[in-house]
Amino acid sequence: MNQSIAQKISALRQEIQTHNLNYYTLDAPTVTDAEYDRQIKTLRELEEKYPEYTSPDSPSLSVGGPVLDNFSKVAHELPMLSLGNVYSEEELAEFVERIQKQLKNTQVLSFCVEPKLDGLAISLLYEQGKLIRAATRGDGAVGEDVTYNVKTIKNIPHILKGDNIPERLEVRGEVVMPIAEFHAFNQHAIANEAKSFVNPRNAAAGSLRQLDSNITAQRPLAFYSYGLGIIENGSLANSHYQRLQQLKAWGLPLTEEVTLETGALGCFEAYTQLLQKRPILPYEIDGIVYKVDDIALQEQLGFIARSPRWATAHKFPAQEEQTRLLDVEFQVGRTGAITPVAILQPAFVGGVTVSRASLHNADEIKRLNLKIGNTVVIRRAADVIPQIVRALPDAQEKNREIIFPTTCPVCDSEIERIEDEAIARCTGGLYCAAQRKEAIKYFASRKAMNIDGLGEKVVEQLVDENLIHNPADLFNLTAEQLIPLERMADKKANKLIAAITQCKNTTLPKFLLSLGIREVGEATARNLANYFLNLEALKHANIEDLLKVDDVGDIVAQHIVAFFRQKHNQEVLQALLDTGIHWPEIKAKEQQAQPLEGKIFVLTGTLTQMDRNEAKQALQALGAKVSGSVSKKTDYVVAGEAAGSKLTKAQELGITILDEAELVNLLS
Repeated sequence: MNQSIAQKISALRQEIQTHNLNYYTLDAPTVTDAEYDRQIKTLRELEEKYPEYTSPDSPSLSVGGPVLDNFSKVAHELPMLSLGNVYSEEELAEFVERIQKQLKNTQVLSFCVEPKLDGLAISLLYEQGKLIRAATRGDGAVGEDVTYNVKTIKNIPHILKGDNIPERLEVRGEVVMPIAEFHAFNQHAIANEAKSFVNPRNAAAGSLRQLDSNITAQRPLAFYSYGLGIIENGSLANSHYQRLQQLKAWGLPLTEEVTLETGALGCFEAYTQLLQKRPILPYEIDGIVYKVDDIALQEQLGFIARSPRWATAHKFPAQEEQTRLLDVEFQVGRTGAITPVAILQPAFVGGVTVSRASLHNADEIKRLNLKIGNTVVIRRAADVIPQIVRALPDAQEKNREIIFPTTCPVCDSEIERIEDEAIARCTGGLYCAAQRKEAIKYFASRKAMNIDGLGEKVVEQLVDENLIHNPADLFNLTAEQLIPLERMADKKANKLIAAITQCKNTTLPKFLLSLGIREVGEATARNLANYFLNLEALKHANIEDLLKVDDVGDIVAQHIVAFFRQKHNQEVLQALLDTGIHWPEIKAKEQQAQPLEGKIFVLTGTLTQMDRNEAKQALQALGAKVSGSVSKKTDYVVAGEAAGSKLTKAQELGITILDEAELVNLLS
């Protein structure tokens, strides 16, 4: 039994020492903070239960990790200790009660309450008000000299301002990388195929430990004070809170969330408020810190091996946890986007149990180097959808590759992914059940088939009641089927059936637009109709044929070919034609009879007789191109009311300017 306990304690100590090295020294954590806290707690419980196995070099008694050989060592004149933790309101009450018992004090105590910043602890030494040295916490007794790097942090004063500054003053605080700057830094790094950081804490630590201070200077770091070490030849207030305010007056940064609270109840209220505020803070915090405010009482309480008795940290629910990736499913969104979803071994994180997380796309899987079976770190901040942050090092040979499907998991249509696009999509837009509602709404919209009365809610009811499965089914509906629907009486039902029948008489451009082919808008649909003249020719066009059409590039051509290649789309398309949908024949000579062919127009300001979209369509119907910006190539600028910079530029370039009345005359 004892042999087994001794081995367990020894193995746990070795594992924690490795975590300390990775986290504090190498800035490359291999477990989450929550998992680390659990291991430390387990070790302490074992050492308390079996005191015969206690050891002075146990990580339960140490602070931080070893110092890197690359930096000069700095011995702290006063040790830089860490804090104990509480995890509940009950444990907080026990902490306060324990202090009062030791002080033999039944009065309600005041506490200085501060956010627990998730960064790198450092010491700043000022002599005669000038910054002369900066050091990391290191192992609590010895840290790394990072003076040159710290001096590049913009909000750290090199010279303190004001009066009554002690001759020697050691300020302690946290270096962080603000959240917004962290995300911007990582996005830039990924875009340039450079190293990105796991989280803001590691970004701050890694940036501060650069051997070249010029690199540190380029990193968006910030510092916030939380306490004092050495104080020589100077006097400060006997209140921890007031001392922090004095530091602020001398020019040292202080977080706005520092407050003065009374008793356990006041501390817990501050905890609750800060937890609610956490998602909008500019920096990462992982809890709140309570410190007895009276300095004399702090000195009376003293310290235990690695932490002060007069302070503790109250940890927030973990935003990151580690669990196992069990499988990956592929979901199809309303627009056909294929999204991989991680199936996880359930884990409690961010206040909820998480068993699924979005993986976004194939590029994200590749970036994370994920395999089924990996131990992964998941993150859930506030109400943010859980996501996998990284995979932890483990036995890769035991894990399975994640294979992205080549056909839609819902309708079995081909999946299309255009080069340089992150998202893969199902091409069965007219058939795929996952895209059904959006496809039908788009088919019926004003710019497409313009079915009056077939709004979003009606479409959703029709699909939910299994009355329609694709756009062709609309033409088989009867008034009797519609009347039972919500807010649908006899008159409205018959009117909708009439509108559906009426829309059968359309134009080829409108019909092409109604199919919902990716990136085929009104202008492209019109150009396709005018070039190919009929649907059959377009259906059999290849990439080379399509590239000859004005406004059609490689990507749009690929979308069109992929759409018409799908058997399911072909079936729905034929079903639509079988309902009697028709349009006037487009003759080749009509293509060439465009009075505004080659003319470039720009619309600006507010039009009163028609909206700008109607004006744009009318101009395009006569062969004109409508641009969004004015250039030397522009032929006409149509200026409505309150026309702005486009009108000014047109006047400078000497371009012909038309008012709305002149536009109407031109169109007629």
